[in-house]
Amino acid sequence: MKKWSVALTLGIVCCILTLAISIQLKTIDNARETAKLTGSLTLTSNELRDQVLKWKEKYDNAVKDLENSDKKLEEIRLQFTQNDETAIQKDEQIKKDNVILGLTDVVGKGVIIKIKDNGSVTRSDLGPVGNIELFLVHASDVVSVVNDLKNAGAEAISINGQRVVNSTSIYCAGNVLKVNDVKISSPIEIKAIGEPDLLYGSLNIPGGYIEIMKETGLMVDIKKSDNLKIEKYDGILKATEMRNE
Repeated sequence: MKKWSVALTLGIVCCILTLAISIQLKTIDNARETAKLTGSLTLTSNELRDQVLKWKEKYDNAVKDLENSDKKLEEIRLQFTQNDETAIQKDEQIKKDNVILGLTDVVGKGVIIKIKDNGSVTRSDLGPVGNIELFLVHASDVVSVVNDLKNAGAEAISINGQRVVNSTSIYCAGNVLKVNDVKISSPIEIKAIGEPDLLYGSLNIPGGYIEIMKETGLMVDIKKSDNLKIEKYDGILKATEMRNE
């Protein structure tokens, strides 16, 4: 009985030792896994910290650039406020340039020219070899009047509401005219702002184009005006000259 008791006791002790060793080994493995995980988390935290520092540096640089831009803008403003006369002159020059380019409305004195087809012409008036085209307004007629106005110093010109600019095209398109690619027809109304007496006199000189149109049968009327408004050009400016076809 004693031998079986000793064997049993030794077996129980061995089991307890085996269980204790297993538990210890498991604890060691868990500790290793925890150490690995902790190291990985530490590495990730360091990377995030580096990214935050980099973005903070970029933000600080952007703020400095903005502050420098504001300082430069303020310096420019101070220069203009310290030299008002120069600023006024530049502003006036811009306004004059816009008038020349047709980019602004113009109000002032000038003349109004109305040209229309002679609708009263009959076949008997034309005769056997008569040409009805002589009694109709053509692009060449309008271009000639516009050129005369320009030569007389007109500041702004419009044709049936279309502002004349350097890129304006005036040409015949069937039985109508096209100005700035907009169709217009008789009667043609040309407005010009400038010195009324000078414009009126330049158009009515003996042998001038207005006299020629009247002699060929077109209906032409010119009058002075103290209050004309010519609206700005609403198209896209092109680097071409006025033409007629």
